[in-house]
Amino acid sequence: MTEPRYTPLVRALPATVPFVGPETQERLRGAPFTARLGANENVFGPSPRAIAAMQAEAAEIWKYGDPESHDLRAALAAHHGVRPDNIMVGEGIDGLLGYLVRLLIGEGDPVVTSTGAYPTFNYHVAGFGGVLHTVPYLDDRQDPASLFAKAAEVDAKLVYLCNPDNPMGSWRPGAEIVAALDTLPERSLLVLDEAYVECAPEGTAAPIDADDTRVIRMRTFSKIYGMAGARVGYAIGAPELISAFNKVRNHFGMNRAAQAGALAALADADWLAHVQAEIVTSRDRIAEIAAANGLSALPSATNFVTIDCGRDGAFAKSLVEALGQRGIFVRMPFAAPQNRCIRVSCGTPADLDAFAAALPAALAALSAA
Repeated sequence: MTEPRYTPLVRALPATVPFVGPETQERLRGAPFTARLGANENVFGPSPRAIAAMQAEAAEIWKYGDPESHDLRAALAAHHGVRPDNIMVGEGIDGLLGYLVRLLIGEGDPVVTSTGAYPTFNYHVAGFGGVLHTVPYLDDRQDPASLFAKAAEVDAKLVYLCNPDNPMGSWRPGAEIVAALDTLPERSLLVLDEAYVECAPEGTAAPIDADDTRVIRMRTFSKIYGMAGARVGYAIGAPELISAFNKVRNHFGMNRAAQAGALAALADADWLAHVQAEIVTSRDRIAEIAAANGLSALPSATNFVTIDCGRDGAFAKSLVEALGQRGIFVRMPFAAPQNRCIRVSCGTPADLDAFAAALPAALAALSAA
């Protein structure tokens, strides 16, 4: 055989990935980054209880993880005041998005999202042959009214909305999203990505009944809980849809240590509050650094701050590259006009000291070019 017999769909797809990881960039530049501020990881780390729980599982790691994630689903159900059959655990929100798209999207099926919104969702849609329809951001926020109107226009099967938003850090009150649901087309399912909601002001989480068949919500342990490397996410939705995941998911995708760590993290409210406070402090510092260099930090309800460079996408891209040359890993939004910005994850005081030192030098280098 000269080559695998790829499907026509796969043959038509570009050989791309949603993100180029910092490790790849470090290999290309031949040196590690001084400050890793581009992946929205929680540098303040997981709960010490979660670390201990994962370490305790090390001797048992020869065993597969519970394919039903029974204990974690039960704890999450209690945490949210829902039933275990409203909860599906998976390999991060990315993994769950892949399963959801596989369940609902075939070749030619319409899907609606915002231009420049989370690209991994688009990646899954393209991978199963769906057709993306986009609407622009409104004042640097995703706009439910525009999304739902477009969904009605194209008869979308899925509508993606991230609140708080990545990459902009903006947010809408949860009550506003609930009110907008009255205009969601009857045949559309809203995918409400709430990865950053624990970083946001009270009232940002949408008060949606878990049995509401119009919505599936996505949450994660990667952000506020500091467990991005463990890959633990979960969906909250109506039982029939949640049960359908069992038709396509990797039943042994969740390892024992990750399940144990997430269970312990969920129970440690004190550590959660500690990290929330650290994020607020870090966001304020990033905003101060931006202002000191003539840039403007946008309001943020996430564990990162989007900084408006006041120029175009080419300038922002050059600034990302200039910071990278100085050991600072940051990212930027992908689509205009939001690509006038760069995005800086919350960091330790040492991380932000390094950013504060590199930013004026990077800007000076661009001015001199």
